[in-house]
Amino acid sequence: MVTVIRRMTKLKTKLFDIRFGPGAATLPRDVKRLHLTFAKKYNGGHMGPRKFWRSCLPRLKYHNPAIPMTIDRIEDQASPSILSIHFASPSSPSDVVAPVASTADPTLSTAATTKTSTDAPSTDKVVEIDMKNKRDSEILDALMKATNAVQVEPSADERAEMEALAVKRARSEEDSRQMREVLERRKYKANMLAGARKLAS
Repeated sequence: MVTVIRRMTKLKTKLFDIRFGPGAATLPRDVKRLHLTFAKKYNGGHMGPRKFWRSCLPRLKYHNPAIPMTIDRIEDQASPSILSIHFASPSSPSDVVAPVASTADPTLSTAATTKTSTDAPSTDKVVEIDMKNKRDSEILDALMKATNAVQVEPSADERAEMEALAVKRARSEEDSRQMREVLERRKYKANMLAGARKLAS
């Protein structure tokens, strides 16, 4: 029974962790795809993009399951690190859309794309966020501003349950620490006793 309760506690903790926190946001309907490009190793300014991929992107995907989110990890550490946000424009008059003027934010840029039958999904505008040498929180802020995404916040009941789980987790970690200390003392005493018996014989 105790094992079942522990498993349920861990499961609830993991569920709350992916439902809420950095990256827990709903994207507007005109966002059709997110694509990340960064180097395989973290040095050279790619640490922030790597952390964003690890911590923020899973929550974004959880709250936006219908939006494709792809990643391209490349070998060249000197290469740029870009987050591309693909927007759809249902009222577009032509297959090629002219570039849109850059915003005041230097981390954002826009580029025109050509719609083809192989695009999945086809888009009219791509906003690019330069992720290189930026923290994961800065990348997330730029994404939220570029898309007008809505942050997902826990309800009062959910927040109370999260706090209760945090207290349980802290108590469990303290119990584990104390048990390790007890076992280490027992092991030390056993070794000392074995050494004493060896000398006596």
